[in-house]
Amino acid sequence: MASDPPGDTLGIILLSGTHDRAHYAFVIASGAAALGRQVVMFATNLGCRALCRDWSGLMFKDRDSRIEARGVAGLESLREACLDMHVRMIACEAGLRSEALDAGLLLPNVEVAGIATFLMAVKTGQIITI
Repeated sequence: MASDPPGDTLGIILLSGTHDRAHYAFVIASGAAALGRQVVMFATNLGCRALCRDWSGLMFKDRDSRIEARGVAGLESLREACLDMHVRMIACEAGLRSEALDAGLLLPNVEVAGIATFLMAVKTGQIITI
């Protein structure tokens, strides 16, 4: 794969364990990836729950069925789209430990690493925190 021009990578830091923030992190990630941008998502602390196969540990998880009923893509659809578009997902090693989450609970292809790995991946790209 050819390297991206400097600054073209989008980095998303997900700190929160609430459904609305996790959902929108995946909205942004899938939207940017659909536009051809490289995307790296870094989840830490309670945000790591969004990268688990079973994301029911997110706060306000019932919101997902309500938004799907209104025609909005749910978290599962967005996560699948991100995986299909090769969004790089990193779960913070310290964040997993802080929340007593086992790395074996994570989605396939989610890396476990620290903030330095995330920053090296994003380089001079744009970083947003949710």
